[in-house]
Amino acid sequence: MSILVRDSGDMRRIARELRRMDDAELKKRFRRELRKAAAPLVPVVRASIRGIPSKRAYSPGGLRGTLAKATRLEVKTTGREAGVAIRVDGRKMPAHMKSLPSMVEGKKRWRHPVFGNREVWVDQPKHPYFYNVVRVAGPASRRAVNKVLDGISRDIS
Repeated sequence: MSILVRDSGDMRRIARELRRMDDAELKKRFRRELRKAAAPLVPVVRASIRGIPSKRAYSPGGLRGTLAKATRLEVKTTGREAGVAIRVDGRKMPAHMKSLPSMVEGKKRWRHPVFGNREVWVDQPKHPYFYNVVRVAGPASRRAVNKVLDGISRDIS
């Protein structure tokens, strides 16, 4: 589950120009500034995950802790998917929990046996923690990313 911040090809165009220029310092600055612009979203998503209602206290080794640890920022400046992504990465979850990020959000149905009893199953309620939070906090990061794109674009020109 992720959200990508892109601006109609501007990021790809700038990344292409930086590769053509072969200026290692400018490339490093571009990635660093993109990361800095989008970084405030990660703690907001993690806080939202920790705030998911539960009968149990928060534990770093529990479901909410594991989801929070799987939340990361990804900056990619090459290829077709150049962009900045905030991701709750199922690949970073334990083997038996890889699809839980989307199940907790409510994108997929989440059913499980009650305490391992294969005859009694329950539907787990969804607890949206990602898209609602990013929808509110995202515009500020999008503006910051656009400012970075404008600044680097001026430096290239």
